[in-house]
Amino acid sequence: MSARGKARRRALDILFEAEFRGEDALRVLAERVERSEPPVNEYTSSLVEGVVRNSARIDELISTYAEGWTLERMPAVDRNILRAGTYEMLWSDEVPEGVVISEWVHLAGELSTDESPQFVNGLLARFKQLKPSLTL
Repeated sequence: MSARGKARRRALDILFEAEFRGEDALRVLAERVERSEPPVNEYTSSLVEGVVRNSARIDELISTYAEGWTLERMPAVDRNILRAGTYEMLWSDEVPEGVVISEWVHLAGELSTDESPQFVNGLLARFKQLKPSLTL
């Protein structure tokens, strides 16, 4: 797994843990940075911070475009994969869009249901297509 792939996985772990514990993701991130086992790299921090900073818009977009699914009804892993993937797709220009989709779809396949990779792929591909109008 690439360094960025590991960073995505760690960001997902932090976002999932924060939601599960009902805590602020930035607080969980700070705890992990302080503990440094395993180390939290800069890209992990930027993903978590970006999701938190844009959380209202991210959840609005997911809710709007996830046909037949509410955020509450989605598996927690999928919800947090989509949050991080949406942030990276729309607000981070460091990685090509196709790579963003591929990486998050891979995590969905590894960590969630059999249907999750297709669901994540469809939604992130839609955001890629609509990106110019979504980031105005």
